[in-house]
Amino acid sequence: MNVPRTILAINGSASKGSSNLRLIEFLASKSGENFTWEIFDDLAQLPHFSPELSLENTPASILAMRKRIENADAVLICTPEYIFSIPSGLKNLIEWCVSTVIFDKKPLGIITASASGEKGHEELQLIMRTVGAVFTPETILLVQGIKGKIDANGVITDSETQKRVERFASTFQEFLQSS
Repeated sequence: MNVPRTILAINGSASKGSSNLRLIEFLASKSGENFTWEIFDDLAQLPHFSPELSLENTPASILAMRKRIENADAVLICTPEYIFSIPSGLKNLIEWCVSTVIFDKKPLGIITASASGEKGHEELQLIMRTVGAVFTPETILLVQGIKGKIDANGVITDSETQKRVERFASTFQEFLQSS
């Protein structure tokens, strides 16, 4: 019997009920019994990054987040772009992890779902490559104009976007199983 692989999904949006959270929930619903999903949806609870506390006297919430990343078989980051960059809360989480190796060789999926998203998508790939996460061109996805492509119930209303998201889900799961 196979033990389900754990995917930690990090919602980069600061908005409650965001399109990014709905995309994560959609992916989780399509993943089947070989995967369990943990969703982290509250970046605002993390304290502001402090280099002095990164290695010693690290806040409990940061230690807990690091442990969740470490214990996950893979991480999915689903985020909007804010002002041509990644959201500050997501950057804060990653900064708390730079002094560790928890992302080193960690299978990663990246979805940037925003109005445009191009710059934030590029930036997140660069940052995650820098911390050692492993991803491929097939395990990243840019969804532009997301608010017009998913409804409040998490239903993807644009057929091409639905196909792309389902293809991403399948490829990401295959990537995780081969890791």
